[in-house]
Amino acid sequence: MAGVSGCELRAAGAAGQYVTGDRGDQVADDPQLVDRLLRSDDEYQVMCGAICLGTRIADPTSRSRLRELAVDDRWRVREGVVIGVQEAADADGDAVQSLTRDWAGDPNPLIARAGTAAICEPRLLRTPEAAAVAVEVCRRATAVLGALPVGASRRTPAARVLRQSLGYCWSVAVAADPQPGLAVFDALDTTDPDLAWIVKTNRTKKRMAHLL
Repeated sequence: MAGVSGCELRAAGAAGQYVTGDRGDQVADDPQLVDRLLRSDDEYQVMCGAICLGTRIADPTSRSRLRELAVDDRWRVREGVVIGVQEAADADGDAVQSLTRDWAGDPNPLIARAGTAAICEPRLLRTPEAAAVAVEVCRRATAVLGALPVGASRRTPAARVLRQSLGYCWSVAVAADPQPGLAVFDALDTTDPDLAWIVKTNRTKKRMAHLL
């Protein structure tokens, strides 16, 4: 796979194929090529474009476009946003933490989900400070879900996607620094049926089970 950029390789792992081209390792740094990927009719190519765009979250225009892609109807495109933001953390962890905090509190469940899924990656949570950010992101996103009226609003596809994500993200965040993380996790309101499900589901995860 010589000549394929790092962002394309990440896309290959997530989508099972990659975008070929003559720019190779320069794909992520070529705004015109990334724009062509994003305008493609091929879902996988759009996902690749989202991954490449995610590595440029310090740029306000890229951040704004990523936000739009985070609510795309296509799940692979939404996942491309998450992967791209995670890739950006290798070069600019502070920018990723800022973005995920901001997104986690957004009233749109898909934005909140993108922020939560992006930060809740074990390799990004190797310090207590990073783990604290992930716990705060989970708390904010859980509040977004909890603010939705129980009933039809909780059954929308977007709300279900957020609920599912919170069903594992909490365990990742808490396991990164258990003592402070558990204190926040244990304070969740389990009288709310969806929050009760989130707590129950996370408790079944192997990474959490040995902490309880």
